[in-house]
Amino acid sequence: MSEQTRAHWRDVWADTAPDEVSWFQPEPAVSLALIAGLDLSKAARIVDVGGGASRLVDRLLDDGYSNVTVLDIAEPALARARERLGDRADGVDWLVGDVLEAEFEPGIDLWHDRAVFHFLTDAEDRARYAERLDQLLSPEGTAIVATFSPEGPERCSGLPVRRYDAEALSAELGESFRLVHERREAHETPWGDTQSFAYAVLERA
Repeated sequence: MSEQTRAHWRDVWADTAPDEVSWFQPEPAVSLALIAGLDLSKAARIVDVGGGASRLVDRLLDDGYSNVTVLDIAEPALARARERLGDRADGVDWLVGDVLEAEFEPGIDLWHDRAVFHFLTDAEDRARYAERLDQLLSPEGTAIVATFSPEGPERCSGLPVRRYDAEALSAELGESFRLVHERREAHETPWGDTQSFAYAVLERA
């Protein structure tokens, strides 16, 4: 991603409260339901891509998961989450960086991405994302990737997005993965609008 994009997200989080962004969820119910359906150990390596100030990390800790990393391009977003968690934040790995460049050890058991991939409007960036996912996911790992569906908005936070259904998302990520489950979500924004999300649960082919 460009430095302009990085600056955009830093500015968003510097000026906006977590519950004032369109993607805010008081409870990440769909993600939690999909994760609950997986056979994950409590020590599984979980990475929340673009997790920012999301409350998913809170719920994962509540459920006893002990190896969670939250990645976001905007440090202010991670700072909001750390502040909210208090002492529990010490049990989480916080990583500021671009998903296309951030350094991870291979062997990730769960890759969770709600609303990062759809911002990758450049084909080279999407190919790089798919390549990284293939490199980093463990042999038995699972990826949960959510984007705006074809019925969702064409822009988010002032930026253009690409919309997918689960099958198109699986195809975009390539033949290394197979779609094992899909889910739609009618997400309600803090101001009452509805945004349609498509979730794809992917395993290695």
